Amino acid sequence: MLYSREMPKLLSILIPMYNEEEAFPYLKSELSEWLDKFGCDVEVVLVDDGSTDKTLKLAMAWAEENERIIVVVLSRNFGHQLAITAGLDAVAGDAVVIMDADLQDPIEVITTMLERYCEGYDVAYGKRTEREGETIFKRVTADIFYWMMKKLMLENLPSNTGDFRLISRDVVDELRRLGENGRFIRGLTTWVGFDQIAVPYTRKPRAAGRTKYPLLKMIKFAADAIFSFSDLPLRFFVWIGMMSIMASVFMIIYTFYLVIQKNEGLVVGWSSIVVLISFLSGMTLLSTGMMGLYIGRIYTEVKNRPLYIVKKTFNIERGDLGKR
Repeated sequence: MLYSREMPKLLSILIPMYNEEEAFPYLKSELSEWLDKFGCDVEVVLVDDGSTDKTLKLAMAWAEENERIIVVVLSRNFGHQLAITAGLDAVAGDAVVIMDADLQDPIEVITTMLERYCEGYDVAYGKRTEREGETIFKRVTADIFYWMMKKLMLENLPSNTGDFRLISRDVVDELRRLGENGRFIRGLTTWVGFDQIAVPYTRKPRAAGRTKYPLLKMIKFAADAIFSFSDLPLRFFVWIGMMSIMASVFMIIYTFYLVIQKNEGLVVGWSSIVVLISFLSGMTLLSTGMMGLYIGRIYTEVKNRPLYIVKKTFNIERGDLGKR
């Protein structure tokens, strides 16, 4: 049951950034214009994820101009999902909007998300009805990924969504309790529960710059999502192993039958044996590699290293992270 609530006393806008020098002026211009029109207090938390261009310099200059702009600088590139995690530890708002710096997710959609927040929803996630400027390949692979995640792992995971969403303080607090390294924020947001609703919108082309998710990073991101939420790949190879054993039993029975019948074609069976051995050897290597990936993740988790390292901050004390 939903309970209506007032607008947040403080809204946090969390933006992870990695080499967004070209897009930054557009982000600053549009966000500044929107902030001037907005009716409640807003803080903007920019997380620099080890940028190697002028992104950090531009962010620092904006923070000097406006005390509402908070900059969290990570010591190196930890990845998009961990940059969001660092931002979640820094935000102080009653509600938090997560968005990217490339302006593909329109700022004006935040107003609709806030309306859903006031209706009582704890998560208002952006659902892409159209994806302008994206290739057919990216759209098809995204559809396949979400189909796999929904059918095999997270049944409630909404499709055609990204990390663009508004989440309440309650959801932020729960996400901060989760400590795994291989993070899939949109999956974790679904997993923690709470009342969630879609906010449809048209995704725009990038304002400037290039995507930070080329094919290899997309594959790694998909692997993180799958391995973080399911042991299905391991169970899949258990099923394959059982079917292979059953097939081998039938082949043994068939071989004995040929021996009893003194079938002259028995000697010719070497080809089927080679094929069978090759198939089983390949499946063995593949399943061993799959187990190795899970073991590697266990190894990473038990080391208990920090998820990220903050190098410095602006307009917020480093010791205040996660305590405000």
